[in-house]
Amino acid sequence: MSLYRSAVWFVKGLREYTKSGYESASKDFVPNDLEVQVPGRVFLVTGGNSGIGKATALEIAKRGGTVHLVCRDQARAEDARSEIIRESGNQNIFLHIVDLSDPKQIWKFVEKFKQEHKLNVLINNAGCMINKRELTEDGLEKNFATNTLGVYILTTSLIPVLEKEHDPRVITVSSGGMLVQKLNTDDLQSERTPFDGTMVYAQNKVNDRQQVVLTEQWAQGHPAIHFSSMHPGWANTPGVRQAMPGFHARFRDRLRSEAQGADTVLWLALSSAAAAQPSGCFFQDRKPVSTHLPLARTFSSPAEEEKLIEILEQLAQTFK
Repeated sequence: MSLYRSAVWFVKGLREYTKSGYESASKDFVPNDLEVQVPGRVFLVTGGNSGIGKATALEIAKRGGTVHLVCRDQARAEDARSEIIRESGNQNIFLHIVDLSDPKQIWKFVEKFKQEHKLNVLINNAGCMINKRELTEDGLEKNFATNTLGVYILTTSLIPVLEKEHDPRVITVSSGGMLVQKLNTDDLQSERTPFDGTMVYAQNKVNDRQQVVLTEQWAQGHPAIHFSSMHPGWANTPGVRQAMPGFHARFRDRLRSEAQGADTVLWLALSSAAAAQPSGCFFQDRKPVSTHLPLARTFSSPAEEEKLIEILEQLAQTFK
């Protein structure tokens, strides 16, 4: 990551990604966009037991949607489900315990889900940031396994389910961190470069460049589904507190609330205005924004993007 990219991104973040950035942007929001009821529509939210995922699931539940929470920790997930039912009065909240770093578990979950449920909206929210290089039982780097391969398998395997329904959508929660990263298909699992957890997160999940490229590719290949990726801003979530304690301590008072971080996720999942936007875009505060900083040289070639898909498809099939 160049010093120029880092500096530009950080200044941009202080201006746009903080609580004050949200308050400024929200002046242009159309309030009626989220004044909707969605009974009968089915939503799947990964990482729905805390933070932005739980805030998103709660607001969908309040509007009558059926919500499937995909979580790793049984106890925390059950607590979240109970809280969402209690606060929303909506009993149609279902729980699935899946470790999204385990491809075999994802395949198994999807096969069962496809037989029992329909799906209108998939929200890829779960993310991982481990600050040292750690491998799963399958020998995959854990950040990559969760944030890229897991998202790829879950999304591609659910596309046939989504395509059967009216107004299907896929939203992937990412981050402005990818603005400092160029797609690197030669080292997807951080084997050749010095391991920096914050850098890997920018490469892998919190707006992971790989996820943004995948969103663009999926939009081209599946025009019946509305795909989008988005940046929730810098939000005060348990994930940020745990994974980036120094950052959290320094900027705690300037961070967005979980509800503010979830606002654009909800807008993309629920509003007719979002569906009218072109598929494949990257959003911030309800607006499509560029996926590259000026002069940052983070563009990738079609060949590099095709290579990413090929690598992921080969890996995915290995664990099917």
